[in-house]
Amino acid sequence: MPVPEELRTLLAEDAGVAGGPLEVDLTGRSFSVGLEELFPAGLPIAHDGSGNFWVLDLTSDPTAPVHIFFLCHDPPVVLYQGADLRAFLHAASRASPLDEDALFTVWRTNPGTLDRAAALAGDGELRAFASELDERFVFVDLRSPAGGDGFSWGRYGPRTEVRRHGEARLFAYAAPAERERGSFRRLLGLR
Repeated sequence: MPVPEELRTLLAEDAGVAGGPLEVDLTGRSFSVGLEELFPAGLPIAHDGSGNFWVLDLTSDPTAPVHIFFLCHDPPVVLYQGADLRAFLHAASRASPLDEDALFTVWRTNPGTLDRAAALAGDGELRAFASELDERFVFVDLRSPAGGDGFSWGRYGPRTEVRRHGEARLFAYAAPAERERGSFRRLLGLR
């Protein structure tokens, strides 16, 4: 992905920050984050030392605003942090910029989720995404997020199915599909 202008400007000054409450590496080289299905071109820029990361959600449009998301593993939530990289770095140099109240609110209440019927009644892009998935999925529209918006990417445990609609910040998640039971028992001749 092309590097956004704001990030290029910052990289010309410095590549990271050490010794603060967060480890910051604007190149993303020193961090390894999963969840590529949610942020296929995500650039991890900071971590808290406990397995949680802040990720820039890069797109193919280098003029698009930089969106920063917090990826938490406990609880398993994606939380929108903001679109101002300089403000994020300024805050991160003094304290963790995480809003823990918002994190746990998202985990407990799943605000802003849409069932498939509501997503199918949405705009064309949301409708196209919903038509690709089945009734199990819950949809979250983060195309115009506010600070603290997010969703529970691990709502149904480690096998939660998560999807993203291309580069659009449209996400969906569902309980894992039920597997056919008894195939091992049939293999052994047991009923």
